[in-house]
Amino acid sequence: MAIADDLKKTLTDPTPLYFAAGTADLAVQQAKKVPGLIEQLRAEAPVRIEAVKNTDPKIVQQKAREAQEAVTAKFAEMFTAIDPKKLGETAQDLALRGVGVAAEYAVRAKETYDKVAEHGEQTVRTWRGEVSEEIVDIAVAVEPGPEQEPAAADASADAPGEEKPAARRTAPARKANAKKAAAVSGDES
Repeated sequence: MAIADDLKKTLTDPTPLYFAAGTADLAVQQAKKVPGLIEQLRAEAPVRIEAVKNTDPKIVQQKAREAQEAVTAKFAEMFTAIDPKKLGETAQDLALRGVGVAAEYAVRAKETYDKVAEHGEQTVRTWRGEVSEEIVDIAVAVEPGPEQEPAAADASADAPGEEKPAARRTAPARKANAKKAAAVSGDES
């Protein structure tokens, strides 16, 4: 039964879907930046092309030779410094460090996954209109109720022909309508 429970939990967990929605939303946000980057590159391109045209090939070849000589010297220095006795200890130390780094990256990946999934959950709520429902709930909670307004209740009791303010009666109706709208939009997707 543990396998069936694990499978049920895996199939009913919405986190991967939220992660996909969050990734899509972040991709759209980044895609919106592309026109600005293209414009920036278009503005900088003539200056960079001119700099490349004006570069002397002999200077570039000289710098490449210097870099190659420096790399060769470092490699030779490292190769001669290797002690066969300490090589095993160094390899073991590097392996342990590698495991530690891998564990750290795994933790970071999980944290990033959770952040993107949370962003995706907020995005899905926005798509469904649930955020506006939360705002309505907050507004209803903030509005003073009839028991908090004794003066208004006495005034309406004194005037039998007058009704209570319409805003008090429509707040629950707005909440119900928001829930119906969210349910309908959730059924369509």
